[in-house]
Amino acid sequence: MTQTSFPKDVISCIEGKCIALPGDDIDTDRIIPARFLKCVNFKDLGKQVFADDRSELKGTHPFDLKINNNASILVVNENFGCGSSREHAPQALMRWGIRAIVGQSFAEIFYGNCLSLGIPCATSSPNEINSLQKSINKKNQQNWKLDLRSQIINSSIGAWKLYIEDGPLEMLLTGKWDATSQLKSNEYELDRVQNSLPYLNKFHIN
Repeated sequence: MTQTSFPKDVISCIEGKCIALPGDDIDTDRIIPARFLKCVNFKDLGKQVFADDRSELKGTHPFDLKINNNASILVVNENFGCGSSREHAPQALMRWGIRAIVGQSFAEIFYGNCLSLGIPCATSSPNEINSLQKSINKKNQQNWKLDLRSQIINSSIGAWKLYIEDGPLEMLLTGKWDATSQLKSNEYELDRVQNSLPYLNKFHIN
């Protein structure tokens, strides 16, 4: 498991090793099994990501292979993150170390939960994704760069064109994905509105 530095503001480029996770319809229950949802906070969820799959594969799951340690870009197939809407799934991936996900398609709620954490989800065609996964598995130690502005992921062995929807892309490139930071940056206006609300202020009856 890797240590994660959490994103702040503008996100335009993700660099690091890639990890290929083949298979369609990988749901949120597989990403983080339901028994781990009782956690008080998300701090240790990275340790349990894909817990049941990893247990079943006895050390051969991509997230257990030493060669994939410190990977920051996850490459998946179709309908990744389907199933329940649990926000624990992208939280677990982020706290393992994943900073971006590339795939054929994503479940809508999972996609939104990733965006709220500053995790870009980029898509490409099945042929492109399969080609990318094969290249990753052949050259695990490659350093990859996912450039959001050009919407390309590349390394010394090649480049693959990706797609990110205009709305999410604009949010990532401007920092608008980070709702908390936006609130803090408007602290003066928030205080002004709060002070103008009668039910938040004391009344004096004569």
